[in-house]
Amino acid sequence: MLPPVCQGVPFRPTMLALLCSLAMTAQAATVTNSQDATAKQGDGTLQLSDVNIAAQSLTAAPSLPPVYAGGQVARGAQMGVLGNQDIMDTPFTSTAYTSELIENQQAENIGDVLLNDSSVRQASGYGNQSQVFMIRGLPLATDDISFNGLYGMLPRQIISTDGIERVEVFRGPSAFTNGITPTGTGLGGSVNLQPKRADDTPLRRLTTDISDNGRVGEHLDLGQRFGEDNQFGARVNLAQRSGNTGVDHESQSEQVFTAGLDYRGDKLRLSADFGYQKEAIDGGRNSVFLGSATKAPKAPSSTSNANAKWANTTLEDTYGMLRGEYDLNDNWTAYAAGGYKHTRENGRYSSVTLTDNVGDANVTGSTIPHDEDNTSFSAGLNGTFQTGAVSHRLNLGMADIWAQQRSAYDFDLSGEASNIYHPVATAKPSYDYPGGDLSDPGITGKTFNRSLAASDTVGLLDDRVLVTAGLRRQQLVVEGYDYNSGARDANYDKEITTPVFGLVIKPWEHVSFYANRIEGLAAGDTAPDTASNRGQTFAPGRTKQVEAGVKVDMGTYGATLGVYRIEEPTAGYTNSALLYVQDGTQINKGVEFNAFGEPVQGLRILGGVTVMKTRVEDTQNGTNDGNRAIGVPTFQLNAGIDWDVPGLEGVSLNGRMLRTGGQYADAANTISLPTWNRFDAGARYGFKVDERDVTLRATMENVFNKDYWASAQGGYLTQGEPRVVKLSATVDF
Repeated sequence: MLPPVCQGVPFRPTMLALLCSLAMTAQAATVTNSQDATAKQGDGTLQLSDVNIAAQSLTAAPSLPPVYAGGQVARGAQMGVLGNQDIMDTPFTSTAYTSELIENQQAENIGDVLLNDSSVRQASGYGNQSQVFMIRGLPLATDDISFNGLYGMLPRQIISTDGIERVEVFRGPSAFTNGITPTGTGLGGSVNLQPKRADDTPLRRLTTDISDNGRVGEHLDLGQRFGEDNQFGARVNLAQRSGNTGVDHESQSEQVFTAGLDYRGDKLRLSADFGYQKEAIDGGRNSVFLGSATKAPKAPSSTSNANAKWANTTLEDTYGMLRGEYDLNDNWTAYAAGGYKHTRENGRYSSVTLTDNVGDANVTGSTIPHDEDNTSFSAGLNGTFQTGAVSHRLNLGMADIWAQQRSAYDFDLSGEASNIYHPVATAKPSYDYPGGDLSDPGITGKTFNRSLAASDTVGLLDDRVLVTAGLRRQQLVVEGYDYNSGARDANYDKEITTPVFGLVIKPWEHVSFYANRIEGLAAGDTAPDTASNRGQTFAPGRTKQVEAGVKVDMGTYGATLGVYRIEEPTAGYTNSALLYVQDGTQINKGVEFNAFGEPVQGLRILGGVTVMKTRVEDTQNGTNDGNRAIGVPTFQLNAGIDWDVPGLEGVSLNGRMLRTGGQYADAANTISLPTWNRFDAGARYGFKVDERDVTLRATMENVFNKDYWASAQGGYLTQGEPRVVKLSATVDF
C-alpha cells in the first residue's frame, strides 16, 4: 500500500515514482540523523587567533572559514599561499559559495553556482561543450580552476558539484597567490573548489531529481567519522544523471564518484581525495561563429539547436590528491600536497558558422581525441611572530605542475547549409583534413610551471592596519610537437617575478578599507614563420591590477564596494615591416558592489552589480584604438533572495534576476549584442517523516523562456539556456 503522502499525487508517472520512492525510503529508514545546516564546521575545529589565520589548515572541512549568516556564503576563503583569510582581513575581494546554496538551488555544475556572482558571466567554449567564465571581463577556462589549492586536478570542460563543499571566487589576477594557471587564463579572477569532508555528525543522504524534459538523477552522500575524538573521517559521493536537456535533440549523461578521507590529530592533519567523472553529451549545442555576418542576428528560440544531431563528446576524468600539514609549534605550520589526473576526451564535434545576417549558416564537423596527464605539487611554511608591537604573518611556498597532452584531429572543411532559426538535419561529414593518428594520438604538448613565493603581512596598531608584501618567482616552459612527425616544433622557456602589495585599514569594528596591486601572467607569444623575427619568444605577458574599496560586516549581513583597473596584454601581430610585435593592451575599469547575508531573520540576500568600462590601445595601425574589448558587457546585475514564508513552517521561496548590459562581438565595434534579462524562481519544503528529514525542492530557470545571446566572449555567440523545471526530493536516513 502506498504511503499517505503518495496517494492522490497529481503528477505524471515519473514524478509520482520519484516522490513515492523517497517517502517509502524515509518510512523504512531505521537510523535517525537530523542534519543541522550549520554543522558543516564540526566540533573539532582547530581554533586559531586572528593573527594566525593564514596558518589554518585546508585539509579538512572543520578548518574552513565558518559559514556566514544565512548559510549561502562563508566568511572567508583560501587565498593560495596566503592560506585561509577572513573577508575583513584580506586586501582582496572573494566569495565562497557553500554546499547549502548548491543543494537549495539544485546546482548541478560549477557554472550553475557562479550564476550567483555579479562579477562572473558564462560562455561556451570554442566549438565544444566546455564552460568559460568571464570574471571582471576576462576569461577563465575550467582547465585553470584549482582544487584545494592545486591546479590541473579537476575534470575538463564541465565540473560536477556533487563532491564539492565550497566554490571560492577570487576577484582579480592571482599570479602571486596561486601561481600561473596551466593554460594562462584567469587573469581577471580565479576559482578554487574545496572538497567535501566528513562532519562530526554522521550523514546519510539520498537525493533523487528530475527535470521537466525527463532527465533523471540520483545522488548518494555518505559521511562518517571514526576513532578516538573522531580523528578519522570518510565522505563518499555517488551520483548519476541522464536524459534530455531543454535544448532540442540534446541529451546528457554523467556519472560521478568522489571520496574524501582525512585524519586530524593534535599536530598532524592528512587528507586524500579521489574522484571519477564521466560526461557524455549527444547533439550538444555550442557557440555560433560570426563568419560572414556583419551584425548579430536576433537570438533564435532558446530551445533551438543548429548543431548537428550526430555530434557527440565523451569526457572521462580520474584524479587523486594527497595533502598533509604539521604544526611545528603553536605558531608555525608546514604543509605539502600532490596530485595526479588523467583525462580521456573523444568527440565528434559540430560547428555553426553564419554566412549572412538572416540566420543562414554552414555546419561543419571535426573529430578530436585528446588525452591529458597532469601532476601537481605544492609545499610551504606558514607562521606568525612578533617584533615588538608589530605582528607578522610569514608565508613561504612553492608550486609545480607538469602537464602532457596527446591529441589528433580530422576536419570537414566543406560542411552543409542550415539556418539557426530553421535547423536542418545534416549528414555525417566526410573528413578531409587529418592530423596525427586518431586511434593512437601522439604527444602534441608539454607544460612545466614552477614557482617560489614569499610574503609577509605586517600588523600595526593591534592589527587594525595590515600591510602585505610579497614576491613569486615563476618559470614557464611550454613545448609543442608536430601532430604527424612528433618532432618538437615549439619551445618556450621564460622566468619572471611577480609582486603583490596589499593594505587593510580597520578604523571601526565593522568596517575595513582595502587596496591592492597584483599581477597575472600568461606565456608570451612566439613570432610565426611569416615574420622577419620568426621563432622569437616574448616574455610572459603581465596583467596588472590596482584596486581599492571598503567592506562592511554587520554580523548577519555584509557588503563590499570596490573600484579596479586591469591592464591585460592582447595578442600580438605582424606589422607593415613584417616584424611580429606584442604591443596591444586591453584596459578594464570597473566599480563592483556585492551584498550577502541575512539582514532580517528568515530573509537571505545574495547579489551585486558590476559596471565596466573597457577599451583597447596600441592595436595594429591604430585601427581599433579606443574601442571596447570584445565580450565585455557594460554592466552585470544580480539580485537574489531566499525567504522563509511566515506561518508555513519549513516552506521557503527564492528568486533571482540576472541582467547583463550590451557588449560587442567584433574588434571594430560594429556587431553588438543587446542587454538581456533572466529570471529564476524556486521553492522548497522541509519536513520530517518518522523523525527523518525530508526536503522537496522545485526550481524554474529562465522563467519567461527568454531568447537571448548570453555572451560574445572570443568573438563568437553563446546562446542563453532555455526554461527548465527541476524537481528533487532529499531524505536523510
